[in-house]
Amino acid sequence: MKAAVVFEKGSIPQYADFTEPEAIQEDEVMVSVKAASIKNLDKARASGKHYSTENKEHQPTIIGSDGVGYLENGTKVYFFSKKGTVAEKAVADRDFVVPVPENLDFSVAAALPNAVMGSAMGLKFKAGIQPGDVVLINGATGITGRIAIQIARLYGAEKIIVTGRNEESLKSLHKLGADEAVSLQLSDEAFKQKIKDIHASTPIDIVLDYIWGHSVEMILSAFKGDGTFSHKTKLVSVGGMSGDTIQLSSQILRGTDIQISGSGLGSWTKQESALLFSEIIPEMFLAAADGKITIETQEVDLKDIEAIWNAEVPAGKRLVIKI
Repeated sequence: MKAAVVFEKGSIPQYADFTEPEAIQEDEVMVSVKAASIKNLDKARASGKHYSTENKEHQPTIIGSDGVGYLENGTKVYFFSKKGTVAEKAVADRDFVVPVPENLDFSVAAALPNAVMGSAMGLKFKAGIQPGDVVLINGATGITGRIAIQIARLYGAEKIIVTGRNEESLKSLHKLGADEAVSLQLSDEAFKQKIKDIHASTPIDIVLDYIWGHSVEMILSAFKGDGTFSHKTKLVSVGGMSGDTIQLSSQILRGTDIQISGSGLGSWTKQESALLFSEIIPEMFLAAADGKITIETQEVDLKDIEAIWNAEVPAGKRLVIKI
C-alpha cells in the first residue's frame, strides 16, 4: 500500500510503499483511509522531538494519529490510532472509532476532532460551562480557538469575548459567534482596562486560554479583587504559545475567586476521555453536518506529502491529506 513514511529520524515523510497492516487483536478494526489531518503533534513525533519518541530507537514509521475512512462493512468513521494513519489502510482500536455522518465532508471530519479536544473538553469538564455563561477565549484566532467560539455558543454561552494579535483575523471571529474582541496589540494598561471594564459590566465566568504567558498575567491582574466579594471565574489553560510560565501574585489568589486548571492529555479522567469518543465528537460531527460548526482546511494529495511538509499552511486552516 501507499503511505507517508518517515524512514530516518527527523527526515521528511516520503510517499512510499509500505506493508499493509493487519487487524490481529479482537478489539482492532481495519480502516480504508480517505483523509487524515496533520497537526503539530504529528510533526513533532515525525521529527523525533516529541517526548513520546525522542528516546525510542527509530523504525520506518507511518505518520499521523487519526483519520477518516470506511470500515470493512462500509461504515464511514473517524478513528484514532498509534500505528499511523496517513496511508491507504490503517488499524484502529474499536473503542476509538466514531461514526461520521454521510453528508459530512471527509476533510472536515478529519480536521475537526483535534480542535474539539482542545476546546470542548476544557469548556465542558474543566470549566463546567452552563447556559448563560460569559466566556473569554484568550488567543482565539487559531484553529482551535475558532472552534472554541462555536462550541461555546453551542453550549449556551451568553457572551463570548475573544483576544488575539492579528487584527484582521480577530475581526473575522465575529461571524463565528464572538461578541467582543480585544486586541493584544494594545498597551498593557489599555488591555487590562478593557478587560476590567468588560468584567465589571458582564462578569466573566470562564477564561479558555491558548497562549499563556504575559497575556494571562494581564487578565489575572484585571480580575484582581479589592477585598470585597468577587465574581467566581474559572481559567482553563489549553496551550502555551506565548510562553510556558507566568508570574502570579498571591494577592490575586487571596483576593479573587479564581480557579486555575489545565485541559490536555493527562488532565482528563478515564471517564471524560471515554465521553470524548462516545458523546462529544459525535455531537460535534452532527453540528458540523448541520452547518453549526465550520472549519477551514487545506487539502493535499498523499503523493504530495514531501512537497507540503515544511510549507506554511494559511492561518486558520488545518492541513488535511487526502488518500
